[in-house]
Amino acid sequence: MAAWESFSVVAQQAQQVIHGRLYIDGQWQSGQGFAALPQPSGYHAHWQSTSPCQRQVIWEGVAADETQVDAAVRAARAAWPRWQSSSVDQRIAVARQYQVVVQQHAADLALLISRETGKTLWEAKAEAASVAGKVDLAISALQTRRDMQWEQTGPERVVTRYKSHGVLAVLGPFNFPAHLPNGHIVPALLAGNTVVFKPSELTPAVGQWLVAAWERAGLPPGVLNLVHGGRETGGAIIQHPQIDGLLFTGSSNAGRFFHQHFAAHPQKILALELGGNNPLVVSHIQDIPATVYQIILSAYITSGQRCTCARRLILVEDKSTDLLLDQLTRRAAALDVGWYDQQPEPFMGSVISAEAGQQIQQFWQRLKRLGGQVLLEPTSPVETPALVTPGLIDMTGIAGVPDEECFGPLLQIYRVADLQQAIELANDTQYGLSAGLLTENLADWDPFIGQIRAGVVNLNRQTTGASGKLAFGGCGLSGNHRPSGYHAADYCSFPVASMESDRLTIPDNTLPGMNW
Repeated sequence: MAAWESFSVVAQQAQQVIHGRLYIDGQWQSGQGFAALPQPSGYHAHWQSTSPCQRQVIWEGVAADETQVDAAVRAARAAWPRWQSSSVDQRIAVARQYQVVVQQHAADLALLISRETGKTLWEAKAEAASVAGKVDLAISALQTRRDMQWEQTGPERVVTRYKSHGVLAVLGPFNFPAHLPNGHIVPALLAGNTVVFKPSELTPAVGQWLVAAWERAGLPPGVLNLVHGGRETGGAIIQHPQIDGLLFTGSSNAGRFFHQHFAAHPQKILALELGGNNPLVVSHIQDIPATVYQIILSAYITSGQRCTCARRLILVEDKSTDLLLDQLTRRAAALDVGWYDQQPEPFMGSVISAEAGQQIQQFWQRLKRLGGQVLLEPTSPVETPALVTPGLIDMTGIAGVPDEECFGPLLQIYRVADLQQAIELANDTQYGLSAGLLTENLADWDPFIGQIRAGVVNLNRQTTGASGKLAFGGCGLSGNHRPSGYHAADYCSFPVASMESDRLTIPDNTLPGMNW
């Protein structure tokens, strides 16, 4: 990568704000076996990342303060002119090399994801594969959605080009600590932006791994800058005057805060990917086992920690309803819940932390106090509250149920008389991320897809199923109409419209009153 050697010295300050190291097999490591990340002088731990199940230390680090955030942003700003003026082919070449690094070390990445989040290893492997797969998808999206367009109209051309914003902040979530921030970072870099990245304070090790992979791939200094920390560090990033935008995945409460902050800065791009109180409607079904299977994948996969997980199961009542609920209850109770490295592999691992497990139980108790009929009680061992088994509760006809996203394996049941009531109840939420319809009467699909308010709407598939070749986002409090996924390319650049002529001319017919 000799072409990048002329990057400014300021850009190299980015290396100084990577304040964290991994703890593997009793030894502190500066990277995941292939990247040597410098540690700051006078190093000491401000906080640790531990495995939610086994409470082993995975990572320790210091939170970046305003001075270090400023260094990271300035490094990104210094690197941006050269990076954005590089050719698309050059940027694609670096991304492809990053893809190779991730593929070569996918097993390491998957294991780290599982250890830090408690996620099952089979799921972590799928996430690691998606990190590498995003490169091809992002390149395709860039070329099909943001490629230069032009048309000759007589003596002039009309041209649309796309330019990068500048320095973008990426704040990552804990539930998919590699896949989701990667879904912002890859298209942002391909478009010519530079990035300041703060992983979730609950999953700093995975975030550091991603940056190390980019460094191994030859990404020039200052193009991607990592800072660790919690709310204060995130606040310092978004308030920095040289940030040109924020790409955020996380809770709706945080999204509201960012929206209010950026309302005073309309010149800055804001892309919000938030949560949901997602409905799954069941109508006119006969294959009960297949229906139960899709419900379980919708509600309980990733221990309910996907923003697209079904939180409300809306049943159009018929003679099969009671049998469906009976089989669902029995199947959910039989799901294996355990450590990420347990053999045979469990269906569900832990939630992200003991505190998260306790919050899930508190929400469950709220539903019970409102009068919900318990079909399946979620349990957690006293010694490991992060292990939460599935919960199922019937809330039909109960008033005052909170319209909130409980980020865990809890599913509420609602019984209704017909499909129209089901659609109205499904839409009775301030969110609008995902929704689904399970039916063997395909005539139900047209009214459902026509009226439902959500950004990801599936038919006879789990609500948690999303294609990387499609947009990913929602309406209501689930986002701000800048979907990610394949459409992430759209918010990583802005269009520049030009009318161009190869020579200066005076038209044959000038405007009235010009007296030529």
